[in-house]
Amino acid sequence: MIAWRVGSGGRYEDVVGYCRVVRAGELVWVSGTTGTRDGVLVEGGAVEQMRQALTNVVAALDSAGSSVADVVRTRVYVTDISTWEEVGRVHAEFFGRHRPATTMVEVSRLVDPAMLVEVEADAFVGFGR
Repeated sequence: MIAWRVGSGGRYEDVVGYCRVVRAGELVWVSGTTGTRDGVLVEGGAVEQMRQALTNVVAALDSAGSSVADVVRTRVYVTDISTWEEVGRVHAEFFGRHRPATTMVEVSRLVDPAMLVEVEADAFVGFGR
């Protein structure tokens, strides 16, 4: 089995040595994704960062021939757990009835102190295909 890797062009990929998305067979992993658009962190706090992070996750899934319907697990990292409900509602908007197993945890900070949310996703593309 050959792993297929796609980068996003993000500034941290070369420094850290990772790809945005890796696919091996029917499995897809989307690495930690933040609320940036065109290399710039979106404004609007944790909710807008979550919305953009999930938009970026969807694009990564799409680039690997997957979709939100294939996601079986997400991990959400927030720098302020008091935002859990608002951030969680955005998660629910994106996944709808395709509810993945999910963990949300508070972290002291992300790589850029202005980043408030980071999301990872794991998918299995084999459902009914």
